[in-house]
Amino acid sequence: MAKKILVADDEPDLVKMLSMRLRAHGYEVIAAFDGLQAVKEAYKEKPDLILLDIKMPAGDGYTVLENLKRSVQIRSIPIIFVSALPPSEVEEKVVQLGAQGFISKPFDSKELIARVKKVLGE
Repeated sequence: MAKKILVADDEPDLVKMLSMRLRAHGYEVIAAFDGLQAVKEAYKEKPDLILLDIKMPAGDGYTVLENLKRSVQIRSIPIIFVSALPPSEVEEKVVQLGAQGFISKPFDSKELIARVKKVLGE
């Protein structure tokens, strides 16, 4: 059974590109385009991993992470932040909040897939 990844980002073109790359590697992909939708999809789908943007409408990535960590059902889902914000501003914060790391936009697709596989234990 394919592992499920939730991609949450307010840039539709980026979500489409990430979805294509992830599907090409055998993953099932769920998309969310704002923070509220990301939380709803996480509860509904219980993905194996969440790729989460920081700056989004209806709840930024930090708020999404805090909401997910409050729930016993989904708090253990690993999260990798993917953002255009400078790494120096966010890398330490996302790890302190309990994320599995941070990838800067623009990113190298091979690096992203390697990180996904590592976090999923593949």
